[in-house]
Amino acid sequence: MTAVTQESLRVFVVEVLQAMGLSGEDADIFGNALIFSELRFHPGHGQGVKKLRRYQKRFSQNLFDPGALWEVVKESPALALVDAHNGLGTVAAARAMQLAIEKAKVCGIGQVVVRNSTHFGSSAVHACLAAEAGCIGIAFTNAGPEMAPWGAREGAVGTNPWGIAAPTGLGFPAVLDIALTTAGKGMMRWHADEGQLIPLDWALTPEGEETDDPEAAMAGALLGIGRYKGYGLAFMTDVLTGVIGGGGYGLTPYADPKKWDVSHTLIAIDIEWFMPLDEFRQRMDDFTDMVKSRALRPGFTEVLIPGEQEARRVTRKSVMGIPLENAVLDDLRALGAELGVGAEIIVVGPWEDDAL
Repeated sequence: MTAVTQESLRVFVVEVLQAMGLSGEDADIFGNALIFSELRFHPGHGQGVKKLRRYQKRFSQNLFDPGALWEVVKESPALALVDAHNGLGTVAAARAMQLAIEKAKVCGIGQVVVRNSTHFGSSAVHACLAAEAGCIGIAFTNAGPEMAPWGAREGAVGTNPWGIAAPTGLGFPAVLDIALTTAGKGMMRWHADEGQLIPLDWALTPEGEETDDPEAAMAGALLGIGRYKGYGLAFMTDVLTGVIGGGGYGLTPYADPKKWDVSHTLIAIDIEWFMPLDEFRQRMDDFTDMVKSRALRPGFTEVLIPGEQEARRVTRKSVMGIPLENAVLDDLRALGAELGVGAEIIVVGPWEDDAL
């Protein structure tokens, strides 16, 4: 892996997105979201700039519209229903969260449901927008049917990830960002590339058997977190997004390559409606101290709160550079050359930290 500077990668990504046909505003939203993911996540999670080539192919095939209309179909002081018209899910969701924040500042809570959208990236990206505005942010989406319902061997609901973010006084927000499957196929590809086995509770073979072979797992259906509990949460996520929003759900999302039909829900809760923001932060810090003070299990050195590990990655990568797989870096440079992008990705040097 090679480390590159954060700012040069951000500028490069934004210019690539503009060359693909995005407006300057949308390119900034999407580019910042991709950099956010590169800073926070393990490469095996599949988020970040490696997706640029995939988006370029979809744009070139007219599979979705980079200039799609973002339409508010219906709204009240606290609620809104948005049609993304098959546009970029990351941009549609970010705009929806901003609208939810505006409504929360008036009503105490704002909720926006988005239909007819596409992949919205990391849930934490959108949840953290609310935390930055002094709200608790909740962002969730449905997805393609990769998870097997409990007892079945074929997928029927998605990974359906959730992100929840809340401000703290710790220098970083508390952030839960989870798929409702035990792991995604990105992590399975990572294990396959590394020649490693996977835990048996990650996925099934096409015949419905649990497996530790990542290659066999990628051909089968994923398993939910907490076994039947993860399936139940994924089922209800479809209810809270596509079913109530009039969009796709279950087997529908991603079924048509020309219309992904993904649905999202974005919620912002205004903390100031309940108490002063500084008081909330103090209470969050006090809660954190309670959690971290507990006696440790054998083999553990500390207790982390949700988002703390990712915050440490952000700090480390902000100093050492963002690590990219060499093949990804080569492909990005090739993509930039194909699109006539002048910005360069500046290399810091080999990535020498094993703590990804």
